[in-house]
Amino acid sequence: MSTRYLPVCSVLVLAVSFAAAAAAQQPRITNASVEARPAGALAQTVRALAAAQGDVAWIGYAVPVSDRNRVMCCWSSGDGTTYFSGTISGNAPCCGSCRIEPQDSARRPTGAPATAGPIKLEGAERMVVLLRVADRQVERIRVFSEDCELDAGGRPVHWLENVRPADSLALLESFVGVESGRRTRLANAALSAISMHAEPSAAAVIERLARSHEAPSVRGEAIFWLGQMAGAKVASAITEAIANDPDTDVKKRAVFALSQLPRDEGVPLLIDVARRNPNPAVRKQAIFWLGQSKDPRAIDFFAQILK
Repeated sequence: MSTRYLPVCSVLVLAVSFAAAAAAQQPRITNASVEARPAGALAQTVRALAAAQGDVAWIGYAVPVSDRNRVMCCWSSGDGTTYFSGTISGNAPCCGSCRIEPQDSARRPTGAPATAGPIKLEGAERMVVLLRVADRQVERIRVFSEDCELDAGGRPVHWLENVRPADSLALLESFVGVESGRRTRLANAALSAISMHAEPSAAAVIERLARSHEAPSVRGEAIFWLGQMAGAKVASAITEAIANDPDTDVKKRAVFALSQLPRDEGVPLLIDVARRNPNPAVRKQAIFWLGQSKDPRAIDFFAQILK
């Protein structure tokens, strides 16, 4: 039925519902001019927006976040520059106001301040992915809980609505390259963001990069995030890297990843590596993390090898 035949009260209800849905798509952003638009084909939209920017700008969107990442925090140094954002365990909310622009790049406040919103005790159900554009290309990726207030430092923000998680994974994977320096930082941030998706295929993306990416630095970083994601489905990829990856540093990152698995799974695997792996550096790494575990099975293993 066309809305022209609906009662006035019904039209008002629909209008309020649509407005609420649109508001739910956006985080609380201060010190910025925010332009919202449909995401469409996400990678194509991001490339077009980046190419059109004559100065620094941000492109952002929201996707469902995994249960282990429902609370992501930021804090600031004495001069107000945010130097860390990440996750914490537990359910206590920590998000206040987060500065997303470096202090020396921020501009004077512009636009209306964001309105205060509730912070869920159980953490946010979605995360905000922010792409910083400079010189007409994405050069930084940051991720926050959707209930954080974000200070954009006077930069414009292009907000993309209705992003599909699968499209987000594909976009982020495209930033995982083999270049060094700044591009390595971008790749690491992309891997971190991929691992935080609630999308089931996120683990498969990380596992594929851990197994087959040509750059050892990317394989090692992907293995680290596999360990953070945990679960039986990723253990085989981690142990395979320890056994078969040609790079010792990648093997050592994989040993650390085993230490991040649930103890009933990770400790026996670490013991097996410490006992059988032919690489002395890898065995030493496994023994170190067994000592950090303080698990009774590790103590028994140490007693055996000291006899």
